[in-house]
Amino acid sequence: MAKPEEMYQCQTSNCGYVYDPDRGDRKGKIPPGTQFEDLPESWRCPICGGTKKCFRPLAGPGSTKEAKCELPTEK
Repeated sequence: MAKPEEMYQCQTSNCGYVYDPDRGDRKGKIPPGTQFEDLPESWRCPICGGTKKCFRPLAGPGSTKEAKCELPTEK
């Protein structure tokens, strides 16, 4: 079972998706066992499309929910 420090939560408004390395991301074709740090930079939240910068760990350093992330805009 993944530790809270290994699980990351999306901080975009009204999302809250939690990336769990034990589960991976089937939609994004990320296999179980892939740590958040090892996700490609092109990976996006499967719920809202937020980037990796929109995520914060559930516990440990950087686990603040103060900084909210905006959804990427199309140009």
